[in-house]
Amino acid sequence: MLTPYIQFLESVFQTLNLTEYYFKMLTQGTAFLSVVIGSMIFYFIAWFVINRTIIALIQRSENDYDDILIKNKVISRASYLVPAYIINSLVLLTLPDFPNVGDFIQESIEVYVIVMVILILIALINSGFEIYNSFEVSKNKPVKGLVQVVKIVVYIIGSLMVIASILDRSLGTLFLGLGTLSAVLMLVFKDAILGFVGGIQLSLNDMVRLGDWISMPKFGADGVVLDITLTTVKVQNFDKTITTIPTYAMVSDYFTNWRGMTESGGRRIKRNISIDMESVQFCTPDMLKYFKQFQLITDFIDLKEKELETTASSTTLNPVMLANGNQLTNLGVFRVYLTAYLNSLPDIHKEMPVLVRQLQSTEFGIPVELYLFSNRLENAFYENLQSDIFDHIISVIPLFYLRIYQSPTSFKQS
Repeated sequence: MLTPYIQFLESVFQTLNLTEYYFKMLTQGTAFLSVVIGSMIFYFIAWFVINRTIIALIQRSENDYDDILIKNKVISRASYLVPAYIINSLVLLTLPDFPNVGDFIQESIEVYVIVMVILILIALINSGFEIYNSFEVSKNKPVKGLVQVVKIVVYIIGSLMVIASILDRSLGTLFLGLGTLSAVLMLVFKDAILGFVGGIQLSLNDMVRLGDWISMPKFGADGVVLDITLTTVKVQNFDKTITTIPTYAMVSDYFTNWRGMTESGGRRIKRNISIDMESVQFCTPDMLKYFKQFQLITDFIDLKEKELETTASSTTLNPVMLANGNQLTNLGVFRVYLTAYLNSLPDIHKEMPVLVRQLQSTEFGIPVELYLFSNRLENAFYENLQSDIFDHIISVIPLFYLRIYQSPTSFKQS
């Protein structure tokens, strides 16, 4: 096909009376340039046809996966190989008298093809990653770090292939030569290697997911995980600042993941208030009569009074002496009241424990701990609920003839 065209060029340039060298250079150079121009024209025609047919059909299809391939330019990058194939096939035919130039052009095309294959592979990896992210499993098993590692491997192997092509060496020889540079590579890619290992551990052990609320005081992180990459984990704190944490630090250091709380639908409240020991006393009949006015514990007081009457009638114990029998204390009645009060609140998670318990006494009084769960997780609501509960507790304590312990105390005994 090219022979008649080259003969035509020779007949044209013979009229210029050039020397043989310049005659061959002009003839064969023009033939090669014609091949380049022809390959580019063929590419544009082919791409026009593809764009009007295949891509148009893909865009009209209901499947979104093929649209992702177009978006990441997989098809367009693959089409760039067509001109390279045409030029590589015809270069030696157009430059028979300039073999060195032909070899150089073929080596350049080989490098070009390697680069384009790398770009195509990267586009395919990006497409696969985007398709994976469209599935629900991607939220629980983020693979961005793994994808970045695969990309790095592709770039490294592609770069070695380019170097091998330029130096006219085998790829195996270059790999053997890299053994002497392994220590340097380990140092350069230390964070990437540690991050890769850490990312695998995070994923396999399901330690953290996108959207998880985590707290890591060492790095000042307290917020929602935005991104998990090969080397870093990005956390958006509740004040809208962004904290970047090394991926391997998530494995080697301590952090708190609040996912369990989020999935349960309840947020724990665990706080205590200290009662002055000297204010604890047995309940007198007058005190019990007064406590009956608190509707939350009226039934409880009635029940306990009947139990005390039954116990007193069946024993010889002197009921006047409060130390005799199983008498109520103001602190015990207060704990019952708190339990009933907490259970009456609409913002408490009813399917989770609600406890009011007395902890070990200390020199700072008797700690009474509240252990319960809010049925809403938002910070503002949670903090307001805690404050409202303890505002009420602090206000109601004196009604049970109790005192809050303060150090130094401001209470003056009369």
